[in-house]
Amino acid sequence: IVPADILGLVPHQQRYTQLLSEQGGTLDDLMITRTETDGTFYVVVNASRKDHDFAHFARHLPDTVTLTRREDLALVALQGPKAEDVLAKSVPAVRDLKFMHYMDASIVGVGTHISRSGYTGEDGFEISMPARHAAKLWNHLLDDAEVKPIGLGARDSLRLEGGLCLYGHELDETISPVEADLMWSISKRRRSEGGFIGAARVQKELAEGVARKRVGIRPEGRAPARDGTIITDMTGRQIGVITSGGFGPTAGGPVAMGYVEPNSSVPGTPVQLVVRDKPLPASIVKLPFVPNRFKR
Repeated sequence: IVPADILGLVPHQQRYTQLLSEQGGTLDDLMITRTETDGTFYVVVNASRKDHDFAHFARHLPDTVTLTRREDLALVALQGPKAEDVLAKSVPAVRDLKFMHYMDASIVGVGTHISRSGYTGEDGFEISMPARHAAKLWNHLLDDAEVKPIGLGARDSLRLEGGLCLYGHELDETISPVEADLMWSISKRRRSEGGFIGAARVQKELAEGVARKRVGIRPEGRAPARDGTIITDMTGRQIGVITSGGFGPTAGGPVAMGYVEPNSSVPGTPVQLVVRDKPLPASIVKLPFVPNRFKR
């Protein structure tokens, strides 16, 4: 069902992957964790796609596999360079938790599932607990002076600066993992063997190349380029489109991601962004804009 190497997961390890259509487009991106040795997996999908994803799983899972929807759970993300120090006050063992692994722990008497994927580009933890205890855990975290509540606007600028895809922007049902530069999430064995939904397109694009590539774009000046902005070459010919854009607080200026023709994807290539019918200068840059600070 997914292109990632799930057989290779050891207990308590998680992996980033995608759900693909038969045509090789991306239906969603998700995290899959192997829990213990009993063949149980813990799957986290995007909230906006959950009904679609669960229906997709139901269509394709064999009768020997059961999908259990955990509508009783909530998720709080504690992200940032001080996240480990903060959480270690309640759970000292998180200092030894490896990147892309999870552990079970009790925080203020609440049983939690703690993963360390840092989906903002920073080191950080994703804490799952029974929804009825979410406010208790939230308030406990906020009792620490180092912790502040923050919203999706900050999450979006952080993941954009970190060069991380967001479903509905860099990923959708027309875009393949190869175009999105996510081949690191598909192991060599899976690339060669195939056998997953959408494999034909993935293998074809690996062998023959893609029609478009995800790139970083740095506009000149201070004006940000929003998603949907047309990208042209220096002659004015359209070569792509912005999928995410905004001001990068850490980068200190406007940043964007988008898709362009492969021969225009080399870092340093000058391009133009058509904002309010006016071409503005920009250049293709290497991602990420700000180095990821995952604790590996």
